[in-house]
Amino acid sequence: MRKRPWKALAAISGALLIAAGGTGAAAVPGQHRPMADLPALPIFPIAERVVVLDPGHNGGGASHTDEINAQVPDGRGGMKACNTTGTNGNDGYTEHEFNFDVALRMRDLLSQRGIRVVMSRDNDTGVGPCVDERGTLGQRVNAAAVVSIHADGAPAGAHGFHVAYSSPAVNDSQGEPSSRLATTLRDGLVGAGFTPSTYVGSNGMNPRADLAGLNLAERPAALVECGNMRDPGDAAILESPDGRARLATALTNAVMVYLG
Repeated sequence: MRKRPWKALAAISGALLIAAGGTGAAAVPGQHRPMADLPALPIFPIAERVVVLDPGHNGGGASHTDEINAQVPDGRGGMKACNTTGTNGNDGYTEHEFNFDVALRMRDLLSQRGIRVVMSRDNDTGVGPCVDERGTLGQRVNAAAVVSIHADGAPAGAHGFHVAYSSPAVNDSQGEPSSRLATTLRDGLVGAGFTPSTYVGSNGMNPRADLAGLNLAERPAALVECGNMRDPGDAAILESPDGRARLATALTNAVMVYLG
């Protein structure tokens, strides 16, 4: 038996960081341990305003293909891969690195505003957690909102951000609460000067049924594709520390608006 490397809890900079999981067998394609094996996480009252930040992918996934290809529930009765490696810019700058950087910046900004932040992973060198574990993290810590951070890998010339939410909804949280969270995030990015996607969705919104992390959520959840890493204009923003700081600030402010 082998312990998955992300099965740990760690406190960093006053924010609780959770790499969801527990002790279990090594992942095997087509095989998945039951959700009952997940650890008992601390449950925080909603009054404490808990926000889950989920930086997509992880830096060690590419060297652990058996684990990230293991099949897990997709939230709509099917199965899909535990995770993927994510995309990268033309110069090799990786999506997982971008995602983690923006999430850390948001963690610090939200913590300064009195929000208890739970992160789905506490480093950018591990493997996982799987998308089903990411998707259920919000309800396991009584989150008021779950925000997943990503960047896209579309052809050059396609540019702009878009925000995904689960549709059609499979529970009440995926209805108005999630669409309102997604809309608030979209409005926050537009207000900060970012351009909605020119190539997918409509007006920066992209309802989807194929994202397990959103399908399995029982708390308001949205996934932000912050831009296209293959487009020179978007890449200049995504790869710039100033650009990532602007994105983190805009998303943090939008989360605060959503929380009221």
